[in-house]
Amino acid sequence: MSGSVLYDVPGPKARVRNRIYGALSTVALLGLIGFVLYRLDDTGQFQAGLWDDYEYTETQQRIVDGLVTTLKTFAIAAVLSLVLGTVLAAARLSDHKPVRWAAAVVVEFFRAMPLLIMIFLLYAAVFTSDPMWALVIGLTLYNGSVQAEIFRSGINAVPRGQSEAAYAIGLRKTQVMTSVLVPQAVRSMLPSIISQLVVTLKDTSLGFIILYEELLFVGKSFAQQTPPVNGVYAFIPMVIVFGSIYILLCLALSSVATWIERRTKRSRKGTPPAMPLNGAALTAETTAGGAGADGVQAG
Repeated sequence: MSGSVLYDVPGPKARVRNRIYGALSTVALLGLIGFVLYRLDDTGQFQAGLWDDYEYTETQQRIVDGLVTTLKTFAIAAVLSLVLGTVLAAARLSDHKPVRWAAAVVVEFFRAMPLLIMIFLLYAAVFTSDPMWALVIGLTLYNGSVQAEIFRSGINAVPRGQSEAAYAIGLRKTQVMTSVLVPQAVRSMLPSIISQLVVTLKDTSLGFIILYEELLFVGKSFAQQTPPVNGVYAFIPMVIVFGSIYILLCLALSSVATWIERRTKRSRKGTPPAMPLNGAALTAETTAGGAGADGVQAG
């Protein structure tokens, strides 16, 4: 029996086959995890002595300091990248060809430039005494260029009839963008914007290459400075602890995005639908106005 035009409901044999494939995949995944855990344990990475230093207040304070530094860097880079993305998107949608071409060159250049190389060049050539701004500017240039493409594609995805109707009633381009196109495009762009912000948050870890004391740099230096236990350095505990912190930060940011998206949908459902800006509505309004005027004249 067909469930839809593009999908057929699997029959009894297909369901059994899918269950077998699912069970085999689960067993293979569990086997891989078990092998990794066995190798780590066999090489002494789970020795209790490797975890002792995490109980000290000084170690915990260093982790907190690295976390605060990471969050501060992310906050600045996130705001600046959104601002830069807005400016570049507006330039790429400009009616003037030189402005569009210049913006296109900037966007494509910084999207193509490897972020790690950009951060290192900024640190070596410009911000030699302040690695934070080398990291922030690098993140801003790269992620701002990506956000610009997200904004541009989101605005272009709005049906053309919306802008045509807005121009027909005498709105200027700035008014069309701010009052008609952007409010409709934001809802569709929001998941992509938040996803790129998550990338920005994770990319703050690249600061360790320029010796910036963010979270990953703190973890790496801590693992190197901790005395080995039976010849084993505490790199795996560091990866587990600091990797978990990054995962929790990204999950928290994704949760905020989900909450904002739900609030947006709820507010949209709770408000009465706006009158569509199309030719039929304008014609009906004009006709009604004309009929009223005729009635007044007739009276």
